[in-house]
Amino acid sequence: MSTPPPLRGTPLGAAMLVVFGLIFQDVGASVAVLLFPEVGPGGMVSLRLVFSAAILLAIARPNLRAISKRAWLMALIFGISLGGMNLLFYEALSRVDLGATVTIEVLGPLVLSVIVARRASAWLWAVLAFAGVALLSLGSVGALDPVGVAFALAAAVSWAGYILASRKTGQVFAGLDGLAIAMAIGAIISLPFGIAQAGSTLLEPSILVRGLAVAICSSAIPYALELIALRRISASAFSVLMALAPAIATGAGFFVLGQSITLIQGVGIVLVIAASIGAVRAASRIPGAPGAGPNALLPEETPL
Repeated sequence: MSTPPPLRGTPLGAAMLVVFGLIFQDVGASVAVLLFPEVGPGGMVSLRLVFSAAILLAIARPNLRAISKRAWLMALIFGISLGGMNLLFYEALSRVDLGATVTIEVLGPLVLSVIVARRASAWLWAVLAFAGVALLSLGSVGALDPVGVAFALAAAVSWAGYILASRKTGQVFAGLDGLAIAMAIGAIISLPFGIAQAGSTLLEPSILVRGLAVAICSSAIPYALELIALRRISASAFSVLMALAPAIATGAGFFVLGQSITLIQGVGIVLVIAASIGAVRAASRIPGAPGAGPNALLPEETPL
């Protein structure tokens, strides 16, 4: 199969696609927060993953009989990490503001980029990032919920593991097959948590419609925009743009959810963004590093 030619377009246009993708993700996350009182974080994760899996399976239509045992194992690991990452993220989001949650979670892929850079100087970016998170906590309007922070840190670790599992799965599956199957596995894993928290409420038409909206905003639209953007700009430029996620999440939290932000919090978020960009650039200078590369910060499917 021949590789499709790059799409014509300016780098600025591609950058705007990435930014729009982030905006859609955070709008989806904001809608999810509004659904928490009715279905809880577990119910919201179940709705998002079930609808996302249905969309991806309809597009990819993987041949399940042709999948090897090794490929199934990789898809299972990928699916477990995907489901766990989303459950941890939404549990954090139910206790901590959207901007703070995303800022803390970015530490996972950021530290992964620092590790694969294999340079002592790269750890300066990690120190800068943790200083940013410390300012984020100190500058909060009221103390950050410690349980929520713990969930966000666990989600950060899960995101780093998810990136590695995503890369391994991509080596044994073609196209979207691996992601579609892993999404279905993640959906199955999340269902007991969703049913425990929401029960039959998950089947109410209004809840299903809003759950579908979250899946489309958080998964389908951003993924499509990212695929188009990656054909117009380099992966390193793409990852640098993705480092803006904490800022855009903070904006969504402010405008959609009315979540306030202090000056000290803003400085902390800027430090994490700067550290993310520095870590990506450091990792991109190491050719052939395992699990590294210029897009080490960005998996195929973000958790928002």
